[in-house]
Amino acid sequence: MKDERTLSPLESLRVISQAIDKTQDNVAKNSFLFLLWGWLMVIASLGFFVLRRYTSFEYYFVPFPASAAVGALTSLIYYFRQRAGTTQTYVDHFLSRMWLVLGAGFIAVVFVNVSQGNTPFTYTLLIGGIGTMVSGLVLRFNPLALGGAIMLLSAVASIYVPEADRVLLQAGAVVAGYLVPGYLLRHARR
Repeated sequence: MKDERTLSPLESLRVISQAIDKTQDNVAKNSFLFLLWGWLMVIASLGFFVLRRYTSFEYYFVPFPASAAVGALTSLIYYFRQRAGTTQTYVDHFLSRMWLVLGAGFIAVVFVNVSQGNTPFTYTLLIGGIGTMVSGLVLRFNPLALGGAIMLLSAVASIYVPEADRVLLQAGAVVAGYLVPGYLLRHARR
């Protein structure tokens, strides 16, 4: 017969809190991914804007697929290297699967919008904002939740911005949503 112990509500909350703290430690170590994607998207956004507005280069959109390819490959390598050395909590598992699904959503949104001749910035901001805000709320890390909220508000604001300038709004939203919280998260657990 197994010796099973029933946890009191207070002990259960303590166990959950410890799991979230462990996840925050893991995410602080993995703030690399927020910083990686933040910088890649800011550089791609600015590159897109400059190439589209100030050159006659036909393939002004190239910074985005190039950045996405670099980001996806780097993220996969980083994920598998990190996963080998750490214990994955339920929160880690949830967040990694959520971002996997949102990544598929990014691809679908970009494909649909580009196929229809539209820029996808409004919708990619929505998807990124949802993922960032949920991550911040689950991890109880307010700068990340606030960054997600800024990205969501930027998606709404983008419908009032000329289409040619939406990419600049995206760059600013990514700075607020990924880079600032990414650096704060990196330094939060030192």
